[in-house]
Amino acid sequence: QMKKQCAQKLLIRMKTECLPCSLNLGTQCPAGYTKVTKGTGIPDCRYYLEVKTHTLSFPGCRHQCVKEFEQPECCQGHWGPDCMGR
Repeated sequence: QMKKQCAQKLLIRMKTECLPCSLNLGTQCPAGYTKVTKGTGIPDCRYYLEVKTHTLSFPGCRHQCVKEFEQPECCQGHWGPDCMGR
């Protein structure tokens, strides 16, 4: 019995929202995602604070998160909804 379904592994990346770096230490990734950055994260973004009539922007930090998920596909040489075609 030859295996007709081959799982294709996909990596989904996302970044958490930008926060003051000092507050970003405890930031968690969404459920199912793994945090790949350490400590306060990557200082590559700006966050905004509204002060009366002005909006001020400050350098901030965010974390990178990844999620691996398998997408079943037909193996090479097979096709169709049941992967039976050859």
